[in-house]
Amino acid sequence: MNEQEKKMRLLGRAPVPHALLALGLPTMVGMMINALYNLADAYFVAGLGTSQMGAITVAYPLGQVVVGLGLLFGNGAASCLSRLLGNGEREKANQVAGTALYGSIAAGAVLILLSIVFLRPLLLRLGATQSVMPYALAYTRIYVIGSIFNVFNVTMNNIVSSEGAAKTTMCVLLTGAALNVALDPILIHAMRFGVTGAALATAISQLVSTLIYLHYIRSGKSAFAFRLRDCRPSREILSGILRIGVPTLAFQVLTSLSMAMTNTAAKTYGESALAAMGAVTKITSVGSLMVFGFLKGLQPIAGYSYGAGQYGRLRETIRVSSLWSTAFCAVFGLTAAAFSPSIISQFTKTDLEMIRIGQTALRLNGLSFVVFGIYTVYSSLFLAMGKAKEGLLLGVCRQGICFIPMILLLPRLWGLRGILWAQPAADVLSAVITVCMALRLAGKLKAEQAQP
Repeated sequence: MNEQEKKMRLLGRAPVPHALLALGLPTMVGMMINALYNLADAYFVAGLGTSQMGAITVAYPLGQVVVGLGLLFGNGAASCLSRLLGNGEREKANQVAGTALYGSIAAGAVLILLSIVFLRPLLLRLGATQSVMPYALAYTRIYVIGSIFNVFNVTMNNIVSSEGAAKTTMCVLLTGAALNVALDPILIHAMRFGVTGAALATAISQLVSTLIYLHYIRSGKSAFAFRLRDCRPSREILSGILRIGVPTLAFQVLTSLSMAMTNTAAKTYGESALAAMGAVTKITSVGSLMVFGFLKGLQPIAGYSYGAGQYGRLRETIRVSSLWSTAFCAVFGLTAAAFSPSIISQFTKTDLEMIRIGQTALRLNGLSFVVFGIYTVYSSLFLAMGKAKEGLLLGVCRQGICFIPMILLLPRLWGLRGILWAQPAADVLSAVITVCMALRLAGKLKAEQAQP
């Protein structure tokens, strides 16, 4: 049995718990390390001062929008690819993979160019203050330009996961993360590049990850060829990618928007509040990225099972994923809430106001993180099954429909406390909506299975 046949067997016939662990655990570990090196950036930069910490806080949402293009093409293609492989349509799958990869690079280059041209006004909109701006400009120029490699990497992460090669994704993420963590203290402190060094460390590590993926493509290990002639931006292929990718992009853009709105609201209360919210975002992103990583295992199994009409396997995949992700979110969230003072104090020893605000925000976000797992399971599931409308609704639910009213209303009523409560309130509301949609999906799956 060759490598590609083993991947197809894992998607369609291996026991669900085994398949989820084989596909989800490597990506989960890789995403965890990836999140930790983002946290390492914050840790080393925080040692430079509150203004420098504020700089990477306001830059982060912009980088996430650029990376959203990789998710647009990568996640959109991954959903199509899993179902095409389930149906045995290999040639069409090659065309989808090629179109997604080259399309993401082209779109990423355009967005990065526009971001650099309008960088200063963008940073102002993202919450940069006068004292933060010089550091934000120095960091963001390199950070955003280097994001072209991350667009490529994120697209490949999703495509490679869709074919069941989760270990490859893990190795790429681990290598990039380890290199970034090693370079941070050298470039930031030893070579005294400051925030510029943090941006250089990130860009270099992303470049190395890109080179590893290029080697993977050239080695012929992938189920897809990624030939330039396979790039077929036809209406059928693009609509298939965008129908699923747009909800993912909407989620990413709204996540960035929610960060920007939080930063803008927080800076009213000083740089300590801005830096505190940035630290909390970095910490909670460790947990959220680990959940997303694990559920990369759900997506190819669910898409393959749905495409092949294996409804029993699909239901078991949903049940096991929901149970495991919720258990993880409970452990992570409650741990963050319980030890919030100690965790936040790692980012500063002297700014007591930052510690005070940060520990309260982390405690609240940790408690509401318990419901994040079930939300993420179904937002991933709908997209994997090709149900774009439901996927779009959940994609814009947590950080859009639920969060935006909270961040606009609660600070007006409660001031700084309202900012701290905005995300937890949005989490609870989005979980209620998710449960309603989950019950409706269960009924639809039973009806589809009953059809002759």
